Amino acid sequence: MKSALKTVKKNWGAYLLFLVFGALFFILLTRFLTLQITGEAEGRNLAAQAEAQYARERTLEAERGKIVDRHGEVIAEDTSAYKIVAVLNEEMKTNAGDPNYVEDPEQTAEILSEHLSIEKSEILETLEQGIANERFQVEFGPEGKDIPLEIKSALEDLELPGIFFLEDLKRFYPNGIFSSHLVGFARPEEQADGTVDAVGQMGIEKNLNKYLQGKNGKMEYEVDAREFFLPSGEETIQKAKDGNDVYLTLDKKVQTFLEDAMSQVAEEYNPKQMYAVVADPKTGEILAMSQRPTFDPDSREGLSDNWLNQIVESTFEPGSTFKAFSLAAAVEEGVFNPNAVYQSGTYDVLGTVIGDHNNGAGWGEISYLEGVQRSSNVAFAKLLESMGEDRYESYLEAFGFGSPTGIDLPNEAGGNILYDWPIEKVTTVFGQGTTVTPLQMIQAQTAVANDGKMMTPYVISKIVDPNTDMTIHKGEPEVSGEPISAETAAKVREYLATTITSENGTGQPFAIPGYEVSGKSGTAQIPDPDTGKYMQGRSNYLFSFMGMAPADDPELIVYVAIQQPSIGNSEIGSDPVSKVFNPVMLNSLKYLNIEPAEAPSAKAVAIENYEGENAGEIKKALEEQGIETVLLGNGETVIGQSSKDTSLLAGEKFILLTDGELTIPDVSGWSVRDVIKMASLAKLEINTAGSGYAQKQSIKPDTPISGDEPLIVSFGTNDQQQSSETDEEDLVQD
Repeated sequence: MKSALKTVKKNWGAYLLFLVFGALFFILLTRFLTLQITGEAEGRNLAAQAEAQYARERTLEAERGKIVDRHGEVIAEDTSAYKIVAVLNEEMKTNAGDPNYVEDPEQTAEILSEHLSIEKSEILETLEQGIANERFQVEFGPEGKDIPLEIKSALEDLELPGIFFLEDLKRFYPNGIFSSHLVGFARPEEQADGTVDAVGQMGIEKNLNKYLQGKNGKMEYEVDAREFFLPSGEETIQKAKDGNDVYLTLDKKVQTFLEDAMSQVAEEYNPKQMYAVVADPKTGEILAMSQRPTFDPDSREGLSDNWLNQIVESTFEPGSTFKAFSLAAAVEEGVFNPNAVYQSGTYDVLGTVIGDHNNGAGWGEISYLEGVQRSSNVAFAKLLESMGEDRYESYLEAFGFGSPTGIDLPNEAGGNILYDWPIEKVTTVFGQGTTVTPLQMIQAQTAVANDGKMMTPYVISKIVDPNTDMTIHKGEPEVSGEPISAETAAKVREYLATTITSENGTGQPFAIPGYEVSGKSGTAQIPDPDTGKYMQGRSNYLFSFMGMAPADDPELIVYVAIQQPSIGNSEIGSDPVSKVFNPVMLNSLKYLNIEPAEAPSAKAVAIENYEGENAGEIKKALEEQGIETVLLGNGETVIGQSSKDTSLLAGEKFILLTDGELTIPDVSGWSVRDVIKMASLAKLEINTAGSGYAQKQSIKPDTPISGDEPLIVSFGTNDQQQSSETDEEDLVQD
């Protein structure tokens, strides 16, 4: 009995153990099957967790498209830079077991803030949030990008645990100030997915951002527990797609000519603002465009002074440059007779007196061609009367004024034709009251330069996908209208050329050696924003010139406008304008291989050493050969001369110093060079002011040279002789 009970107890224990182990096996089997079937444990996807632990993804950054000139010269492109990364994963260690992650966030934040433009609190917050969210690494937004090499090297020397640098892309503008308001700039911005991409902020960079911005790719790969790449792991690559390249119509060489000239004039005259455009009249392509104030797109220095592209977005009263189109309308209507005469001076408009720019004095009875050359407001008021106000208004619309040109740039202004009251109609004909944009002036001038066909200005030559080399957009010349005939255009170019070549022409400062220029100068009054009236003072004008060359078949249009330059007492508003227009036009014509007109041949006359010979006889012999000879002193014997052992061309000036009493000659019309030669021969102290030809001298002619006081000579152009207010062409007298 006892034996049987003992056996039962023993079997019961075995059964119990069997049940326990069976249950455990069932549980394990069930767990195993559940994991195999569902792939989940405690609500977590094990595959996803494993992938999160060992799978990694790296962004393959796309390059932003380049902006280049018409010849492919780079204006803006991405270049290598560095961004800072902080590793937070505590499993990251060196082979020696030292920490290769941010071990001390507080100290790391303090050191980084000393080298970066980020506050310590911001750095610390980024690090602590990354640690709290168990992020493997963190970046520091836009301020953590574009790290200069010297800062990168300095931080690497400190060997901060967990701080690494990755090569990055930065937008780079290699030309500095270079049509900055047209090109614009891009800067890094953090995107919704946490990546940081360059985004256009203004200009072409902003307007064509969707074309320029590329699409990032990615590479997915696997790592081991120590973050080492697993060669046998799965790897997929989605290539980045670089942004499209934008080709502008700008010519880097011509743009550089313009930027250099404008910078020099801005420094010398400190104008309130200035702008200039160079265009191809046959196509409407903009070859150069610039303004002051401007800014450096890399540093953005100067950007706060002006965000607007003044040439596109701002309007102004153009002044007498507008007379070119009024003249074209009058010629087309058949009411302009260059030889007909009128009484200059003043013109009455229902009691309001319009005056010529020499305070309404005029020049007596003169021809209409001379009126154009002198920029007479009265001449154009009378031409309006002959045309008829309604007929003239139709030409304003035909030339595109009052409407945007349609250039491929944003925020273009349309200007305003002020043409309701009789006085407004008269002032509009000579460029006052009505407002325009520089682009409208360029567009209208193409009709005069291009035999009546007016071309729409444009700046985008083409857009190319660098991934496929396919052109996805191409700019094409477009005729926007034909306001005048080819015959009229040719006549207008001829008439406007005389404003430069005539002794009465207001455009004389814009003559260019070897090329005939056709164009019109302007001096527009500026409304005072405080009073609503026009500002007073000899510098308070918008001085401008719009010229084309060569005059018979123009290849270039250059328009320059300078507002309120600080001009000296002996200078006129045309001086700073010519210092931009002349070198830009001349250098651009030469660069484009446009041959100069053949210079008229002049006889070369050999100049010998005449010292000791009879002054009167030498003077007579030289003048018979066409050399203008001046005797300095009343003696008979030559004791010095302005040049020797050389040759002069007929018409040039030659000075002989005699042994008699020296007197001050009349230097009116002399060049600066000739006056300086004379002073050097006479050992006379000389001070000069201005440029061009001598207008005034401080010592009267025929006064004996004593050496007690210097001779002061003021230089300028013919129109300066009339008054200190000369070339202030658009004055309205009420």
